[in-house]
Amino acid sequence: MNIGLIKESGKERRVALLPEIVASLVKMNVGVKVEKGAGTGSFVSDEAYAEAGAKTGSKKEVIEGSDMIIKINGPTDEEIGWMKEGQIFLGVMNPLTDHTLVKKLLAANITGFSLDVIPRTSRAQAMDILSSMATVNGYKAVLTAANTLPKFFPMFMTAAGTITPAKMLILGAGVAGLQALATGRKLGAVVEVFDVRAAVKEEVTGLGGKFVEVEGAVDDKAAGGYAVEQTEEFKQRQAQVIHDHAVKSDVIICTAQIPGKKAPLLIRKETVKAMKPGSVIIDLAASSGGNCELTQNEKTVEENGVTIIGNSFFAIDMPFDASKMFGKNVFNFLKLLISPTGEFKLNWDDDIVKGTCVAHNKEIINERVKSLVQN
Repeated sequence: MNIGLIKESGKERRVALLPEIVASLVKMNVGVKVEKGAGTGSFVSDEAYAEAGAKTGSKKEVIEGSDMIIKINGPTDEEIGWMKEGQIFLGVMNPLTDHTLVKKLLAANITGFSLDVIPRTSRAQAMDILSSMATVNGYKAVLTAANTLPKFFPMFMTAAGTITPAKMLILGAGVAGLQALATGRKLGAVVEVFDVRAAVKEEVTGLGGKFVEVEGAVDDKAAGGYAVEQTEEFKQRQAQVIHDHAVKSDVIICTAQIPGKKAPLLIRKETVKAMKPGSVIIDLAASSGGNCELTQNEKTVEENGVTIIGNSFFAIDMPFDASKMFGKNVFNFLKLLISPTGEFKLNWDDDIVKGTCVAHNKEIINERVKSLVQN
């Protein structure tokens, strides 16, 4: 089996596999081809890939000479055009919302695995790219806020008097939110965390945060750890509680998202107008609509002296370690698809393999994607 690693496009600086993972694949009797310059954004040279046992070439040469293509982001039309029927693509394709790409894979008869729909089970944790990238996003979001805020984060005792610590509010206690909490506390901020899932209260308090709770939330254990849609009555109570805490905060980190749906609106424009000038909002849910009403995706805007940064992709600003984490997740998943002799194998009895497969033999395999695309 030959695996091809191709270069990302646009602003993306990460790479799906670092040389250390390439070396591990070579030991598994897998041939690896790498597009020239694929690792440049992550400070990895072509020579490093060659030393790991890979062969380098142009994008077209890599695609045409490989059985499986690996890339972080979904394939472009040009890349799909160079692929042959039955070829495999592995990456992050957002199939719950990008139905056009799913249909293109079906039309080209390409087998597609999308790591962002991998089942949220304990067995799949080692392959969970969403959690890995959320860790990077949560960490980098707080550092960005600290650099933007015109105040210190920690409390200082100085000859000029006492500097009070910054107050931070985090919306959503998933992986990104908890990493933001841990980072904020290390920098000395006083941190409050809101989440509709009461089950995360212990994790929040264990990391030194204060849990902001609104009674009456719907908590669906079948949602794989994600938040779920709430009732209108709850949303009204929630809006008031969040407003009251937000106007007292120096920094708000927004992380709340619902897979396949628009991000819940948690910070109204009226709340932003009531916040203290100089405050900072970092909206990690920007790509799915944002938790703040005034968020603009991939833009920084200012309203009433409040800086609002819409960025869901802080991981590209830490390309080396983000690539390292992503690549390890990919390798753990590949071990389910590669036989001891280095051949490709498909085991539909494996819930992780079946749940991650978007397209195969011109059919949609993932049940949730199937229901969305056909409807």
